[in-house]
Amino acid sequence: MDIRKDQGREYAQGAMMSPNPEPEMITMDEAVGIPMPGGPTKRPVSPLQESLGRLRRDTRAMISIGVLAFLVLVALIGPSIYTHIGAPFVSSVTNQSIGPQDYHGYTHEELENQDQGPSAMYWLGTDNLGRDELARLMQGLLVSLFVAVFVEIFDITLGLLVGVLAGYYGGIIDQFLARFTDLMLAFPGLLLIILVAGIFGPSADTAFAHIPILGANGNARLLLVGIVIAVTAWPLMARVVRGQTLQLKEQQFVEAARTSGTTNTRIIMRHIIPNLFSVVIIVATLDISVTIISEAGISVLGLGVQPPGSSIGLMISEAQNYISTHPWEELLPCIALIIIVLCFSFIGDGVRDAFDPRSKD
Repeated sequence: MDIRKDQGREYAQGAMMSPNPEPEMITMDEAVGIPMPGGPTKRPVSPLQESLGRLRRDTRAMISIGVLAFLVLVALIGPSIYTHIGAPFVSSVTNQSIGPQDYHGYTHEELENQDQGPSAMYWLGTDNLGRDELARLMQGLLVSLFVAVFVEIFDITLGLLVGVLAGYYGGIIDQFLARFTDLMLAFPGLLLIILVAGIFGPSADTAFAHIPILGANGNARLLLVGIVIAVTAWPLMARVVRGQTLQLKEQQFVEAARTSGTTNTRIIMRHIIPNLFSVVIIVATLDISVTIISEAGISVLGLGVQPPGSSIGLMISEAQNYISTHPWEELLPCIALIIIVLCFSFIGDGVRDAFDPRSKD
């Protein structure tokens, strides 16, 4: 038997069975990963888009953002809608007709409807003075959000300004920031807030009485409390910004801009501050929870919003004496405060994980 003939015959049969016996050839562009003309191209993803994508994949943070957005809408547009829901009734005390624009207001007292549970007329019940709990809670949410936004605007503006100048230029500004920060961190911030609110609170009620929003409705001390909270909060923001600025000013792109003759102001505005946004957002988001708790604590102590105004802390303080007989009046503002703080905490954690360049999926 001729072995060569058998091998040739087997090779021929294999060739007939395989329609493409030769290996597939690829081009050099395909080998190195360069897309062919006309083929699908993938757009490059910027660091911001990548960070936002990580944030969107954080279920806990996205749920918190949704809950917080709902609470903001309730605080902003809820009172105007709630005061138009319901029918008027004749009061047995005054024999006058009272409409929903009155009894659904957060300052209106209806003594014949004290300590009522949730009903069609009062959706979340009433307190010990017959005031609508839902109306007061919406006002309390608005107060907490107002203080948080005011403090963070002050905190970001002053902390970013001082931190960038201290980190970039150094010298006297850096020494002042270091000493002032050490002083503020050594002195209890809550004690300073209590001290200032206790001494200057009555004067603030008189001085701010002519302001429409902060007038005679008990909210006059909000501005004073907000300023003191911001004064105790901005040194930490400035310290974080200073540390990041010290790192950024040594980077090659900053050195290249300085070598090309770019002024320091332009370097700060175009190269330093834009690269600080992620750090500032993270610190500000985590700091909001502390701000809201501080404002509520001051109101619980009776140094914040005054009656007939409303805040979450004031509602907690006024319901303390009735927790054994009407626990709902105490639990309602406490639950609202817990939800707000947890939402901001979860959002802060999500933002930190999303914008941290070291975090990976």
